[in-house]
Amino acid sequence: MKLSAQYSKVNLIIAISILFIAGIVYYATINYIANDQLDSSLTDEIEEITRYVNLNQRLPKPIDFYEDQISFVQTDQKIIPRVFFNTTYHNLREKNTEAGRAISGVIILKGVNYKTVIVVSKEATENLIQVITFITFVLVAILLIVLVIANRYILDGLWKPFYNTLQQLKAFNISDIKSLDLDETKIDEFSELNGAVSSMSSRVKSDYQNLKTFTENASHEMMTPIAVITSKLDTLIQDETLKSEQYAQINDIYAATNKLARLNQSLLLLVKIENNLVQDTSVLNLQDIILEKIHQFNELMQNKNIGVIHTLVDKNITASKYLIDILINNLFNNAIRHNTPYGTIRIYLTNNQLVFQNTGDESPLNSREIFERFQKSKISEGTGLGLTIAKNICNQYNFKLSYYFEDPLHTFQVDF
Repeated sequence: MKLSAQYSKVNLIIAISILFIAGIVYYATINYIANDQLDSSLTDEIEEITRYVNLNQRLPKPIDFYEDQISFVQTDQKIIPRVFFNTTYHNLREKNTEAGRAISGVIILKGVNYKTVIVVSKEATENLIQVITFITFVLVAILLIVLVIANRYILDGLWKPFYNTLQQLKAFNISDIKSLDLDETKIDEFSELNGAVSSMSSRVKSDYQNLKTFTENASHEMMTPIAVITSKLDTLIQDETLKSEQYAQINDIYAATNKLARLNQSLLLLVKIENNLVQDTSVLNLQDIILEKIHQFNELMQNKNIGVIHTLVDKNITASKYLIDILINNLFNNAIRHNTPYGTIRIYLTNNQLVFQNTGDESPLNSREIFERFQKSKISEGTGLGLTIAKNICNQYNFKLSYYFEDPLHTFQVDF
C-alpha cells in the first residue's frame, strides 16, 4: 500500500473515530440541555400550581392549563421529593401517543396531601434534536468527502516529486553518463532527499568508473608479467642440460604460475560479474551451446572413460554469450574433474531447467558452502572459484543454481 493511501486510511479512521465520539457527546449534550429546559419549565408549572392552590384554596381544573396534562392523587405521604422522568404524553388533539417529560411532587390543600404529576410533550424538542442531528450528520459527511478528495488529490500532488525521484532511481543505470534529472521542490524533506540521491548517484558512478578502470588495468598489468614468467619457464623446460631435480622444480613453478594466471582471471571475472560490467546480451540457443561443449570436452571425457547421456530441448535465453559459455564450461569442468573413471555425466535441458548430473564421491557435498569462494576438496587442482562464478552468473540473470545429491549422482540444477 502506498504511503499516501496509508496516511489517508489512518487519517480517515482517526477522523471518523473522533467524529463518532464527538457525535455521541454532542447528542447527549443537546438532549441534556433540552431536558433541562423542560425540567425548568415543569418546575415553574408546579410552583405556579402551588401558588394557585394556596391563593384559591382549591385544585385547578385541567382546562386551566394549555396542553399540559395534570393529575392529582390524594396520598398519605407528607413529603414527596420532586422527581423528573420520561413518560408518555397522550395528545388528545392528534389522538396519538408521544414522548413526554414529567415532574411529580406534593401539594397540600386544607391539610390534605395530593401527589401531583405534570406531563408535557417532548415532540417539539425531539424534532429539534432530530433536525440538529441530521444537519450535523450532513456536515460530517461533507467533511469526510472533502477530506477524502483532499487526501487523494492534494497529497498526490505533494508526493509527486518523491515518485519522480523513485522512478528515476528504478531506471538508474550505473554505466550511464547522464545524470539524474530530479524535480525541484519547495518541500524541505523531498529537497533533502533529492540532494542525497544526487550525491549518492555521483559517488556510485565515480566508484564504478574507478573500479572499471582498475579492473581493466589490473587484468592487463597482471597478465603481462605472468605471460613473461610462463614464456621464460617454457624456455627453461626445453633446456636439455637441466637435471631431473631442476626440471621438477621448474615444472612446479610452471604449474603454480598457470594456477596464478587462472586465479587472476577468475577473480577479475568475479569483479566484473558482481559489478555488472559484462553487459553484452543476445538471444542464445542453449541446446546448440551444450552440444558444442560436449564436442569440445569429448577428449577430456574419453581420457577418463566418462560417458555422456543427454536429453535436450530447443531452449532460447537472452544473456551474454561470454558469461553463458563460462557457466556451461564450469559445469562441465566440475562434472569431469570430480567424476570417477568409467563414470557418467547426464545432462537434461527443458524449458524450465538445466540439470548436470555426474557420478563421483559417494558422500554428498556441503550444499551451504559449495558455492562459497575457495571451497574445494583437498585433492582438487582447481581455483575453488568455478562454482562461485557459476552462481554469480545465474544470480545476474535471476536464474537459481542449486545442488543436491541422489546416490550415486551429484546434481547441479539451474532453474530459469
